[in-house]
Amino acid sequence: MTIEKNDIPEDETVAVEHAAERLAERFPEVPRARIDELVEKHHEEFDDAAVRDFVPVLVEHEVKKDLTAGS
Repeated sequence: MTIEKNDIPEDETVAVEHAAERLAERFPEVPRARIDELVEKHHEEFDDAAVRDFVPVLVEHEVKKDLTAGS
């Protein structure tokens, strides 16, 4: 069961957007477009998640891992 973009709860969408903003503040050297790309990529990885409560936190964590991998 894949969730369509229209079926994502609004509060999840807002939380993911806030996560992207926090990541942009934490990693000012990374272009915002790159952060948004990574957020979208990782958010899509959770399309099949039955429980949606922690998706924004998990997305932020995965993007953070990507951005710090080369450090």
